Amino acid sequence: MFSKTIVDSDAFLDMPLSTQALYFHLSMRADDDGFLNNTKRIQRLIGATDDDLKLLVMKRFVIPFEDGVVVIKHWRMNNYIRKDRYTQTVYREEFAMLSVKEDGSYALEETSGIPDGNQCVTVGIPDGNQLATQVRVGKDRIGKVSIESSINTACPEPEEPAPDREQVISLTLNDRSEFWIYGDQVEQWSQLFPAVDVLQELRKMKSWLDSNPSRRKTKRGILRFVNSWLSREQDKGKLNYRTKAPQISEVDSW
Repeated sequence: MFSKTIVDSDAFLDMPLSTQALYFHLSMRADDDGFLNNTKRIQRLIGATDDDLKLLVMKRFVIPFEDGVVVIKHWRMNNYIRKDRYTQTVYREEFAMLSVKEDGSYALEETSGIPDGNQCVTVGIPDGNQLATQVRVGKDRIGKVSIESSINTACPEPEEPAPDREQVISLTLNDRSEFWIYGDQVEQWSQLFPAVDVLQELRKMKSWLDSNPSRRKTKRGILRFVNSWLSREQDKGKLNYRTKAPQISEVDSW
């Protein structure tokens, strides 16, 4: 099932038809928790490209994991599965890395480090006719998910960039270190967000992070922050373009 709140939104309809089709096909093949591990095969099957998948990630319609598994972010908003028909996902470690927002959408948890005995991620699935299971990380073990597996998988650090990449601008992290943005990343974002002056927005991000030290991001979460910022600016740019009144020249006024 698909929620009109999602598929009728401007953010969804502004994407190319090939990207929208990939979203539908991924959703049709996902398990009862919204996970799947064969995105490449589905891309080839329907003629979609890597850029279609990247755009779904950038626009926050799917959440990727390092092992190639993806989850449909708004799965719980799209689908309501009866308790007697529900089968829990086999991707328990990835599932333990998610939290559920009040609107039912998934969110990948950010952490600044490995916890010392406290829970790293909590995922709660409501009872009733919705997805009927619950995973909590802590002393309880439900579905064989424990705090040890969460600690080992929930907080991976991104790989270090190649040394020959062109450094463009740095963003300050919560540990006061600098995270460099590179020229190839700026070029890619410029293609994905054509209504945005990416370099200017990166300057704004740097200024905002410098002015809000308590809200700086982790090394693992900074790129998600950048993508979210650019996605919002892209939506604003398209809205301004649509609502901008036509200019009437003096000649036309005569």
